Amino acid sequence: MADRVGQQLGNYRLAHLLGRGNFSEVYLGKHIHLNTLAAIKVLYAQLANHGMEGFLTEARTIARLRHPHIIQVLDFGVEAQTPFLVMDYAPGGNLRQRHPKGTLLPLDTVLTYVMQVAQALQYAHQEKLIHRDIKPENMLLGRDNELLLSDFGLAIIAPSSRQEQAEDRSGTMAYMSPEQLQGKPRPASDQYALGVVVYEWLCGNRPFHGTAGLCHGPGRGQQGRVICADALCVCLGFPQGTLSRS
Repeated sequence: MADRVGQQLGNYRLAHLLGRGNFSEVYLGKHIHLNTLAAIKVLYAQLANHGMEGFLTEARTIARLRHPHIIQVLDFGVEAQTPFLVMDYAPGGNLRQRHPKGTLLPLDTVLTYVMQVAQALQYAHQEKLIHRDIKPENMLLGRDNELLLSDFGLAIIAPSSRQEQAEDRSGTMAYMSPEQLQGKPRPASDQYALGVVVYEWLCGNRPFHGTAGLCHGPGRGQQGRVICADALCVCLGFPQGTLSRS
C-alpha cells in the first residue's frame, strides 16, 4: 500500500496519514492556494472506464448531502483511476478512539450519540442512500464535539461494484445484518448496525463474534435482529420488543 504523503490530489497536498480503513485511507490535506485544511479520503477501489460514470453520479449525490450530523463532502475527483473525496476535517477523531473497545458508556452518553446518528441516517435514507458501514470508527467528532457520520464511500463503491457482481457484501462483518451478508442491504441494515454499536457501548462487547456463518447462521439472524433492536429500545426508553416487532 503506497504512502501518498507529499502527493497532490486536486488542489490539496497530502500532509500526513490520519487513518486507514477497510476501503480507504484518509490524509490531512492542505489547500495549495488557500492553506485551508481538509480530510482527503482515497478509496482503494480502482475504477475502469465503464465504472467512471456510476462513480461520478453517486459522488454528486454524496456531495449534495447537507445535514448537521453528516460530514460535508467538499469536492471529489479521480486521478490515475483512483477516486478520492475532499471532506471537512473533524479534529476530534472518531468514537473508537474516544472510547476504545471494551469501554462501557453511560446511558445518557449513548443516547446523545444515538440521536445524532439516527437523525443522520433518517436523512440519508430519505435521500435513497444506504451507509452500509455503521461503526464507531465512522462516527467523527467535530470542532464543537458534535457527532458527524462519515465514510459514505461505500455508497459510492457499491453501485459500480454491482455492475460486476450481483451481490453487495461491502461493510464490516461484525456489524452487518443477515440481509447485508446475503448481498441485499436495505435501510434497516444501517439500523441493525447501529443496534450492534449500542449493544457494544452498553455491554462492552458485540453480541456475536466469528465468521459470517457463526454470526448469522441458522436461527441467529432473527435472534441478532431482536438483540440489536432491544439494545436500541433500552437506549431510547422504549419497552423491549417494540422495534423487533415492527
